[in-house]
Amino acid sequence: MTITFPQVHAHARVERPVERHSTGQAATGQATQRGRTLDHLDALEAHAVFVLREIVAECERPVLLFSAGKDSAVLLHLADKAFRPGRIPFPLLHVDTGDNFDEVIAFRDSRVAELGVELVVASVQESINARRVADPGPGRSRNRIQSVTLLEAISDHGFDACFGGARRDEDKARAKERVLSFRNAFGQWEPRTQRPELWQLYYGRVNPGEHLRAFPLSDWTELDVWRYIEREQIELPSIYFAHSRPVVERDGMLLAVSQSVVPRPGEVVEEATVRFRTVGDATCTGAVRSTARTLAEVIDEVATSRVSERGATRADDKVSETSMEDRKREGYF
Repeated sequence: MTITFPQVHAHARVERPVERHSTGQAATGQATQRGRTLDHLDALEAHAVFVLREIVAECERPVLLFSAGKDSAVLLHLADKAFRPGRIPFPLLHVDTGDNFDEVIAFRDSRVAELGVELVVASVQESINARRVADPGPGRSRNRIQSVTLLEAISDHGFDACFGGARRDEDKARAKERVLSFRNAFGQWEPRTQRPELWQLYYGRVNPGEHLRAFPLSDWTELDVWRYIEREQIELPSIYFAHSRPVVERDGMLLAVSQSVVPRPGEVVEEATVRFRTVGDATCTGAVRSTARTLAEVIDEVATSRVSERGATRADDKVSETSMEDRKREGYF
């Protein structure tokens, strides 16, 4: 299939919480919605909705990877808008490392129940129990080995396309990724064999044994995401906003003390006011000191930051200069 997204075109009308309007027209100086000039966020939204609809139209068994973080929450919101008034026509997949934040799991279950969508949970612990991967040990990150669990879930459920909330500004390996990223029969990614996407022309044919991963948020930045969350009033886990919790400093990061993160000899537990810029495995996702308790305050904070959220808070990306790319070659999302 060839997917073409022209600069200006109309999609079906979709609903926002307050008013009905079209989301499918690109932002131009003349384009308006009920007298309002379309802006940068409208253009990003229109493109993301377009990608979601086209993949659903062309693929047999798509799935949305849902970590319950801010990017996947935005992607789920876009999917809800794209297919209203019907239900989202694909399940959600959460790869559960077993070291999640309680607030994130509670948000995941609440959002799934609210939308009435199917949730598939793939357990890293089950992969360990079946001896398909080695247990890294207590307190060690399971982030890397979740690639095996993800690939097993894709194979077991016959998923031929996976939506993800990855963005190019997160990491230099992400910047090499296309909107449609093709994986071979082993789920591996090879950046040198990715297909060109000039002028938003997408070639989505999947060869036997391959599957694709689609990233509708590729062109968004962290600031775009937060501004969109504010505009759409999208609910998020509470850990994204400043709160007090016990932390320890480890490897240059502030890790939240929990069953997964136990203080080591010599580490001092501190009660600090922090928030999280991203969520993931609690053993490798650090907090940042912050007093930002509202969306407006978070946006101001992000606007002045010069380090991406992964670079600032993810230990698994500090292992080497190519750590993200290495994991993606193994099947990581």
